[in-house]
Amino acid sequence: MGKMILAGDIGGTKTHLALFEEEEKSKWVLDEKFKSADHDSLRSIVKQFLADHPEHQVEKACFGIAGPVKDRKCKATNLPWIVDADLIEKEANIPSVSLINDLEANAFGIQCLDEDEFFSLNEGEKHAGNAALISAGTGLGEAGLFWDEKRYHPFACEGGHCSFAPENDLEIQLLRYLRKQYDHISVERVLSGPGLHRLYKFLIDAGLEKEKEEVKKAFEKTDPAYVITKMGMSGACPACSRALDLFVSIYGSEAANLALKMLSIGGLYIGGGIAPKILNELKEGGFMKRFIQKGRFTSLLLAIPVKVVLNENTALLGASHYAREHG
Repeated sequence: MGKMILAGDIGGTKTHLALFEEEEKSKWVLDEKFKSADHDSLRSIVKQFLADHPEHQVEKACFGIAGPVKDRKCKATNLPWIVDADLIEKEANIPSVSLINDLEANAFGIQCLDEDEFFSLNEGEKHAGNAALISAGTGLGEAGLFWDEKRYHPFACEGGHCSFAPENDLEIQLLRYLRKQYDHISVERVLSGPGLHRLYKFLIDAGLEKEKEEVKKAFEKTDPAYVITKMGMSGACPACSRALDLFVSIYGSEAANLALKMLSIGGLYIGGGIAPKILNELKEGGFMKRFIQKGRFTSLLLAIPVKVVLNENTALLGASHYAREHG
């Protein structure tokens, strides 16, 4: 085996590690997934992974992690971890370790994908220019891709923690409901897996929908976001369907906010684990209806290509690409 690159996609739910040959850009040699909450640090996961595969010599590593990266350190947003690149280099004996935001990793990964790994919600118009990425999963991630007239330069941001802005009477009611529970209502509070559950609870607690006993029992055994998605898409539960519709509408609105802030005439990408699972709901029109609902800027937004990223390993590919080019 030649020189190896260790890439990681570090999320609040799972940590996905993979080994790539330095020359191979889109296919890994082996990979392994770990439940993040079962470990006290990324260092322990990396050391375990390398100990299990001693035949491979890692020269470079890059980890995409949910949280702001400063001075080669990151306090994970949805995990009780402080990730330190210098400590990982030392303890795991890897010559070069990089840390980047997980959405930045996804943005690098987008450039490694083929056209059939996207689903188009809006064809728009082809323009050279900035692009943007929004990704709802355990949390809400956002990133930009700056276009320098030759190539894209991905960069991280923490736009998911900006304030939620209601756009109709129902969402104003939702904001008032959430203000009784939180000091700050970020977009992530409603636009994430846990956020979908909050939308459902709002509809029940506000008396706008009735809770089915079978759904209540399912929550005790399974992740509520999964239950709501499944029951909502099948039409088996009106409250779940309405929560999902509300989620899709808010997703479209926040995607447009990001597109305007980044002036992403080069495209708006929807990443994360949720979007591919609710593709039919995104296609039905609620997302794009809200995406273009920006007054005088409707025509600009209509011209932006909007694509769902279908490859669930995009962040891994992006972390590998970053290590290869910048490690």
